Amino acid sequence: MIKNKMGALAGCAILALGLAACGSSSSSTSSSASSTTASSSGSATISGAGSTFAAPVYEQWASSLSGLTVNYQAVGSGAGITSLESKTVDFGASDPPLKPEDEEAIAKNGSPAVQIPMFLGAITVSYNLPGVKSGLKLDGKTIADIYLGKVKTWNDPEIAALNPGASLPSTAITVIHRSDSSGTSAGFTGFLASVDPEWKSKVGEGKTVEWPTGTGEKGNAGVAGGVQQTAGAIGYVEQAYALEHNFTYASVKNKAGNFVAPTLASTSAAAEGVTVPANLGIKISDPSAPTAYPITSQTFVVVNKDLCKAGTPGGEAAAKGVVKFLDYGLGEGQAILAKADYAALPAAILTKSKEAVAGLQCNGASLGG
Repeated sequence: MIKNKMGALAGCAILALGLAACGSSSSSTSSSASSTTASSSGSATISGAGSTFAAPVYEQWASSLSGLTVNYQAVGSGAGITSLESKTVDFGASDPPLKPEDEEAIAKNGSPAVQIPMFLGAITVSYNLPGVKSGLKLDGKTIADIYLGKVKTWNDPEIAALNPGASLPSTAITVIHRSDSSGTSAGFTGFLASVDPEWKSKVGEGKTVEWPTGTGEKGNAGVAGGVQQTAGAIGYVEQAYALEHNFTYASVKNKAGNFVAPTLASTSAAAEGVTVPANLGIKISDPSAPTAYPITSQTFVVVNKDLCKAGTPGGEAAAKGVVKFLDYGLGEGQAILAKADYAALPAAILTKSKEAVAGLQCNGASLGG
């Protein structure tokens, strides 16, 4: 199921999720018929843009909703927020929480910004190293040194020390990173900045950084493709993309000192004890739970509190459609996240997300939720 979804992601710049734009003609016809049937009871089309990390889930959710077409552009978190600011989409999608300047820019549309946590996912450190199929262990400092260009071969003593007894080849390491403004980059660099002082001082964290070395690729799919095509490559990609390409990926040392592989359980554990600020801008960075996978990211849907007052492109019908989409994602949609290899929100955060949706408005009137 995921393999088909990820293939669609790689092949399409714009995902017409509800209409299966990249699918077969038979599925498109079926979806069109469903929309036509639903039109008398209030079908709607909504548009969104942003996170490639979240795209497989939004595709899955949209395909489960009747009477609603979701046109989602998987263009990266930075571009998604810019699209919302410029009022070209009904909702933006971002993995890192909004910065104050983003909140201010979105509010200039006429209504405050609302960021709604939706789910969690692991960012894998994937590699293409013939002869080393599983069991590689890395820690934050070593990953940082690889991306700083200090560790250049796979049998470097720094990697070997973490993997005693392993037969590591002298293959040169090819570093691959994102070239676009990316929430996955923000999560990855945020982890490195939290565990390695040199990385924090020289590179820092964010959706875009000045990479010391490596080759840039666009989107999670681009990085995944680069890793797949290059022997000796290493790249950070969301777990669903890693699974689609049958990647091997490292177990990463967490704050408790344990080497943990990315799984649904270890991803969920990363959110334990996360502080939830008033604006819901949660940020998972080097979590402390003993079983937590340390490079875990949250993802948000971002809207204006009063979608109609802010001039959402699709008007009132789209505003109601956005709420329908969010209600599903935070309800039944949480139960099917595992099918796409993502983790549901902890109960405490989920409750706050639902409250945020219930507070959304159209020209001062509640949209429900």
